[in-house]
This record gives sequence, C-alpha cells and structure tokens, in this order.
Amino acid sequence: MDPDAFYEVVHSRRDVRSGFLPDAPVDDAVLRRVLAAAHAAPSVGFSQPWDFLVIRDRGVRERVHAHVTAARAAYAGSLPGARAVAFRDLKIEAILDASLNIAVTCDPARGGRHTLGRQTQPRMAPYSTVLAVQNLWLAARAEGLGVGWVSFGDEREVAALLGLPPRLELVAYLCVGPVAAFAAEPELATAGWAHRRPLGWAVHHDRYGQRGMPGEEPMDLFAETVAAIAAPDAQARTAAAERLDRMTKPRGSLGQVEDVAVTLSGIAGTWPPPIPEPAAVAVFAADHGVHAQGVSPWPQEVTAQMVGNFLAGGAVVNAFARRLGAEVCIVDVGVAGSIEGPGAATGLLPRRIAPGTADMTAGPALTRAQAQAAVEVGIETARDLVAAGNRCLVTGDMGIANTTAAAALICAFTGTTPAAATGRGTGIDDAMLAHKTAVVAAALERHEPDPRDPIGVLAAFGGLEHAALAGFVLGGAALRVPVLLDGVNAGAAALVAGAFAPTAVGYCVAGHRSAEPGHALALAHLGLEPLLDLGMRLGEGTGALLALPVLQAAVQALLDVATFDAAGVADKDETT
Repeated sequence: MDPDAFYEVVHSRRDVRSGFLPDAPVDDAVLRRVLAAAHAAPSVGFSQPWDFLVIRDRGVRERVHAHVTAARAAYAGSLPGARAVAFRDLKIEAILDASLNIAVTCDPARGGRHTLGRQTQPRMAPYSTVLAVQNLWLAARAEGLGVGWVSFGDEREVAALLGLPPRLELVAYLCVGPVAAFAAEPELATAGWAHRRPLGWAVHHDRYGQRGMPGEEPMDLFAETVAAIAAPDAQARTAAAERLDRMTKPRGSLGQVEDVAVTLSGIAGTWPPPIPEPAAVAVFAADHGVHAQGVSPWPQEVTAQMVGNFLAGGAVVNAFARRLGAEVCIVDVGVAGSIEGPGAATGLLPRRIAPGTADMTAGPALTRAQAQAAVEVGIETARDLVAAGNRCLVTGDMGIANTTAAAALICAFTGTTPAAATGRGTGIDDAMLAHKTAVVAAALERHEPDPRDPIGVLAAFGGLEHAALAGFVLGGAALRVPVLLDGVNAGAAALVAGAFAPTAVGYCVAGHRSAEPGHALALAHLGLEPLLDLGMRLGEGTGALLALPVLQAAVQALLDVATFDAAGVADKDETT
C-alpha cells in the first residue's frame, strides 16, 4: 500500500452537497468495488450488521427529499437569528442531484444472542455500521465519486418511506455520484458555518485533559493559550482609523463607534474586520460558599432554578438573545443543586468542577487546581464556540452571591476598598450592604491576596464562574475574536485575565457599565470605556447583548460607507 496515496484520500474526503453531475451515471463495476470496500469493514464479533439499499427510483427519492425539506425548515426555525440567516444559504443535501442514493442499515440482532463484544456494548452494532459507511466514503473518493450524508429527517419516518423492516436501524442516507470537482476544504468550513478543531485540541495521553502530540511533551492548555495571545494588530488599527477619516462624515462624528471599529480591526488583524456575527453568549453558572454569611436575600437554590429557566428559554438573556439573533450557551461550572427542566439533558454544558465554592471567609474558596480547571473550562468553551463559527463571544454569569466574590476580586486587583467596590447585588438593603461589605473586608484580611498570583487570588475568593469567564476571555483573545463584556462579574474576570496576560484586555469590549460600583472601578483599571450605561445590574450577559448591535454597526459602516473620493463629495480639509 502506498501510504501517501492513502492519506491523500483520507484528507481529501469531503461531505459533498454541491456540484453533483446528475446525468453522469455510476458505473456498475465501480459501485461494486465501493460496496465491497464498505462490506470489508470490521464489525463487533464479525456480526456484519449492515445492509446497503441502492436507490435510483426517482419517486422514492422525491418522497425522502420532501421529508428532509420539511425537517430542514423545522431546524431553521429553531436557530438563533444570525445562524438562521447563514443556514438559509447552505445547501445541505443532494438527494435529487446525485446519480443515486444509498441507505446503510443496521440489524442490531444480527449475529445472535452471544455475539462477541455486544453483550456489554449493545451499541456496537450501529458503531460497526458507521465503519462500513466510512469505508464506503473513502472508496468512493478514491474512485472520484462524491458522497454526501443526509442528516436531516426522522430516522423512523425515512425508514418507513424506504420500506425498511421495523427491526432495522437506518444509520446513514447517502447521496453518491460523480461531481464536477472536489472542494479544497469542507463546504461548511468555506461557508464559515464551522471550522475544523486542530488535532492538538483532541489528543490526550493517559488521562483526559493531559494533552500533547505524540513525541512531544504534554501540553499545558492554560500556558499554550496565554502564549498564543498577541497584541492587537497596530497596522490594522491604523488602516481602520484612516478609512474612518476618509468616510463621508465629519471626522470623529461617530464618537465611540469609531473606537469600536478600530478596536475590532486590531483584534481581527485586518480591516474591515468580519462582522461580529454569529455571536454566542456563554452563561457560566456556579454557587458560592460565602452565601452562608447572609450576603444575599435569595436562597442558593435559585442558581440551579435559574439555569433551568435559561435552558427553557424563559430568562431575560434568552429574550434579548432571540431579538438579537445570538446563541445562548449555558455552562454548569459549579452549581450546587441539581438542574432540571426542558433542555437539561441536551442544552446544558456539564463542566462542573465542584458543587460550588467553600466559604471564602473561613478559608480558600477553591484549591489552586480547581481554579485552574475552571479557567480551562472557559478556554475550551471559547474554543468550541469559535470552532462552531461564532465571531463574537459574549460573557454571561449566574450565581447567587457572586457579586460578593466579584467585589473581593476587584479589591484584590485594583487595590480599592471594600466600601468602594461592594454593591447591592440583587437589591439588598442598607443593613445587608454594610454586612456584605464587612464580609468582603474580612475575606481580604484573611487571605492578603497578591495580584501577581492570579490563580492564588481566584483560589482565595472564587468563584468558579469568574475563573471560567477569565478563561473565556483568554480563549477568545488567543483566537483573535472579540469578547464583549457584561457587568461586574465579567469586569472582575477580565481583571483576572489581564493579570494572566495583559494583552488579552485588548480583545475586550465593555458592553455596558453596571450599576454595581465595583464595575466602574474594574473598567477604569482595565482602561475600557463602556458602550452603554442603562443602570442595569442583572448579569446573565444582558447588558453586553444590548451593545452587540453597536459592534456590528461599526463594522458595517467600514464596509458600506463611501469615502469622500469615491462619492465625489468635497472634504472640508480640501476646501479650506
């Protein structure tokens, strides 16, 4: 076997949706070779659970196509607005365009009751069938045939349309035929829908999380991320500023919007930068041991209950995100209670490091290992959202008593006093505010935090969501994606991220100024000017989401507004 030829086939395999030649038939001898390759796949206990249904009949294909089209429409209706717009332009199947279709089925009982390996792993039959699908795909590519996997539609309904016996599972419905050309990259990648995760993100050694390429030293996710953060591109910033000055408007007349356009250009390293959409808000949720000190009138159970509300789509962040076309990603990084309700099984990212923090007034809120693990949760969340095609990351948070931890973090990194940094959070009265301020002061006195040791500061005060938000900022900065900051908890987390990597702050845009007093102190220390000041203090990512259209409009102006020269408009500097 020629290894180079094999790897060329593997790396050039594509999920083909466009460019099929419907009038070009598949030679029977070629089809036999392709099916023989599929049939040569390994299977659990040599059970060979697959069968191949070759479909040329136009009527059958039209019925399947109609079902898939309806399923596509239903999926489109479930998408956030920006994703729905992008999805509208994607071609997702070629049922009627390809020369033929192949349904790959699985008989999970084939091989009998005592099939080797299946007793304790019953899903091995369909897994084995997937190996046959991959063999078929690679063989087809070697023969110059395109293959596209149709993943929309109800499996049982499509099986019924094909007249399959009820005992069979439909594992894959494939479109197969000659194509005009094979794309250099996967179609979804070139369309900007998603990007391939680098191999280095996916290789672990001996234990999950210990990453590293074979023959190399284990990779430290945190250290690698920090090392990848470069300063925003100065040339792109200058080019954007010069473009803004030549546009048909008085210089500087867009005020802070012009600053945003320059910032986004520096982040992207080009001008005009991509419009920051789709956008995703990651709501990191966690509980706090300091709640036991009576710093909030809300019971701790509200954290888990609100996570359930997020998943059901009933919170303010959901309403704002729906209006703005953004995705909401809920991450359990440290919720103390169980999370229930619609979407709990499928819509939640379960990344719980611990069931909340310890009481920071009695000892460290976290161990150093827990703090770093939570930072890495944030880094990986940012990576996954960017790999999924998002071009703007929005910070969100949920955690009863988290403004107490935020105040302690802000004091630790800015040197301000607890009286100046501590706010009313969810709306406490004067007596509780005085008590909350005293709790923050006691924690600071106990731990004597060193801002040069940000992991130590995180461990002292928590929370797990602040650590994850700091990692989220670092992850976005490493990937040159803007991070739109929400309120006081995001501000505290950005201080942590800036302590880890000062250049990461250049990738942050302050969406709004929270009514929490510590937020203004954090933003001043970071050198960030908020876009909005609406007196908000909800969290969840709500204030940042309201600023998202400002970012998008700033880039749209760079793209669309004519220059004085192009429009034939006299510039005042040329007429004076």
